[in-house]
Amino acid sequence: MKQYWSFFKMRLMAGLQYRAAALAGMSTQFVWGAMEILLYRAFWLEHPERFPMGMEALSSYIWLQQAFLTLFALWNWEHDILESVKTGSVSYELLRPTDIYSMWMARSIANRLARAALRMVPVLVVSSLLPAPWGLRLPASPAAFALFLLSAVLMVLVVCAYSLLVYALTFYLTDPNGIMVLSVAAADLLGGAIVPLPFLPEGFRRFAQLTPFASMQNVPLRLFSGDIPLSQAPAVMGLQVFWIVTLMTAGYLLTKKGLRRAVILGG
Repeated sequence: MKQYWSFFKMRLMAGLQYRAAALAGMSTQFVWGAMEILLYRAFWLEHPERFPMGMEALSSYIWLQQAFLTLFALWNWEHDILESVKTGSVSYELLRPTDIYSMWMARSIANRLARAALRMVPVLVVSSLLPAPWGLRLPASPAAFALFLLSAVLMVLVVCAYSLLVYALTFYLTDPNGIMVLSVAAADLLGGAIVPLPFLPEGFRRFAQLTPFASMQNVPLRLFSGDIPLSQAPAVMGLQVFWIVTLMTAGYLLTKKGLRRAVILGG
């Protein structure tokens, strides 16, 4: 376990070096978040009774979405891992006395945390200073904030477990670009990136809520904004745990089988 923790810290410190990229991304998130809120605000003023979320809750959702974008965005792939599987250089990892799946998991978590750490604080601070209903509001209670933090941890694990499942599938595919594009599109639609899930038609929303994508940004962001009542928190967070176990198990088994297959083909 100590070796994976050391690898995690090493990747985290390396990711914190990219300050210029974080600054560029931060400015983009300020502009994009403001544009989204202005757009929703225009529709809300026209028909506030038709909105499935309150305007303040929606503004909080959008600002949190911008602040933690690199934590849950599936397009934030580890291309070095994908390339190593495609070229066969992943075989060098077999020389290390480590479990490759655990090392990939530590690397993925560290890289996402590093990229988020460089940009989330300014976005959260500035958005919290904006007046209602434009700004980020605090959770209704300490319990809601605690559940948000726990759910955010589960969110990162779901995202990384799903990413590692895609990396594992690369062992069996000629080119993983197809499944990567489909995964990003599905996550954006079913996970609440394009529009929050409450804005989807009821039948489609119920289907989306059962997918692993809804256990990503949808759950912690709506818990923070109060759109998911505390009484429903055990159910939605239980679903997050279910997807973590399912995706990790599938990814681990596929990785082990893929490595054995790679060794056989390599002689």
